[in-house]
Amino acid sequence: MQDQRLVESLQAGDEQAFRGLVQKNYGSMLRLALTVIGNRSVAEDVVQETWLGVLRGLSGFEGRSSLKTWIYRILMNRARSAVTGESRRKALFSEQDAVFPETEPSVPAGQFTAEGKWIQSPSNWASSPESQLLSKETQEVLAQAASALPAAQRAVLQLHDVEGFRSEEICDILALSSANQRVLLHRARSKVRKALAKHEEGVK
Repeated sequence: MQDQRLVESLQAGDEQAFRGLVQKNYGSMLRLALTVIGNRSVAEDVVQETWLGVLRGLSGFEGRSSLKTWIYRILMNRARSAVTGESRRKALFSEQDAVFPETEPSVPAGQFTAEGKWIQSPSNWASSPESQLLSKETQEVLAQAASALPAAQRAVLQLHDVEGFRSEEICDILALSSANQRVLLHRARSKVRKALAKHEEGVK
């Protein structure tokens, strides 16, 4: 109901409601755009283009997803287009990277049930030791490890573990299947944890 009232206010041209929506989401949107694009100036442009797209599309918003999911889906569409353009000019990414393909071996099928769920679920990132009182140096190690991830893994990790989106919302935003989202998140967490373990071994 709260989402519906906000949508009605926005569709009625409530400027204060729109400013509040921008202020609440701008930071996380910029972080996600940076995660995919890697260039702050381009990422800022993508976020601005997203808000223009939101304004243009509000009249047709039908509430099939949450307002926030809809906004982030627009953001990702703009980000994909921007990545493709950047790759042609600066070779930062290949065109395939821009559409998030699966280019790595899959996690062994034996780790899933017949329904596609983990037999032994990856531990909750938020409750793991590395989430507690990280030193600046450790934060830098984690940031570097995350930045080295393939674009799809980086985006899923950012949305799930940093921004707090639910798995089904991430599937909607990134146009992923539920199984694919789980695999990408598991791979991303495993690589970041591996980098952290290597760092901790080096400082002992």
